[in-house]
Amino acid sequence: MFYSRYFSSKKPYAYICIVLSFKNMKLILLNVGSAIHDGNWNWPGISSPFFRIYLVGAGSARLGLLGKDYALSPGHLYLVPPFTLHSDTCDGHFEHSYLHVYEEMGHEESLFEQWTFPVEIKTDPLDEMLFSRLLEINPDKALDYFDPQTYDNNRNLYKSIADSVREPLPILMETEGIIEMLLSRFLANSVKSVQTEDFRILKALSHIRKHIDRKITVSELASLCMLSEFHFLRLFKRELKTSPINYINQKKIERAQLLLVVYKRSIKDIAYSLSFENVSYFTRLFRNVVGKTPSRYREEFPEK
Repeated sequence: MFYSRYFSSKKPYAYICIVLSFKNMKLILLNVGSAIHDGNWNWPGISSPFFRIYLVGAGSARLGLLGKDYALSPGHLYLVPPFTLHSDTCDGHFEHSYLHVYEEMGHEESLFEQWTFPVEIKTDPLDEMLFSRLLEINPDKALDYFDPQTYDNNRNLYKSIADSVREPLPILMETEGIIEMLLSRFLANSVKSVQTEDFRILKALSHIRKHIDRKITVSELASLCMLSEFHFLRLFKRELKTSPINYINQKKIERAQLLLVVYKRSIKDIAYSLSFENVSYFTRLFRNVVGKTPSRYREEFPEK
């Protein structure tokens, strides 16, 4: 098992960080359903603020993701991370069950920032039972239309989140438990995105995540780790292959991407909420990291 393989190595601080992250994780069901397609499941250029899991029942289709082409075939589960450009292609018969889940963000880092998940894993009988149970207790969560433009937008995201949190508590608990079980199947074969076990760097990364809305300085992080700035910079660059400032800015821009898509706030407000004093600088940095301006990025997630 993943847990015994990873946690049996004597890394107490890394273990504590991971467990606390899991305890703070909140997964919200947006959609779950089953679909039968006959050459009519062809959607290019999809990128969503939620993750998808597919359980293939019969037939075949293709998933273009992260520069690779995956044949969707029976007996397998597939995972599409949030904010990941992908495409669906089907020119024949294809049956699958689908799951759309929003990971609510607090001050903790997303699971998909901490781990690199496999796209494809083999199913076992329990996976089909879990999907069946999700469908049974959430009978009104199926998509009415399969074109992503009809459901993959701000208005429908707000509505789905609001509808989910109004479900009876027993349904919410069971639903989230099943989603965690399905996601754990991929987690068992994942690798850590940040390959460091130095407790000082892990402590600094945790501090950055929890205070990403503040202005964070190198001297602040060095003091937290009880190191001189010189030694902290050397250690950080050695472990993460980048400078602390570059890492902080990267995380701020990742948070800005989420805020731009999910919340109805101006670009100026988002920049200030992340402690950027200059909106023009924020816009330039965003474009350097993402490849487009904040306004152009937001246009890709229109309200319908």
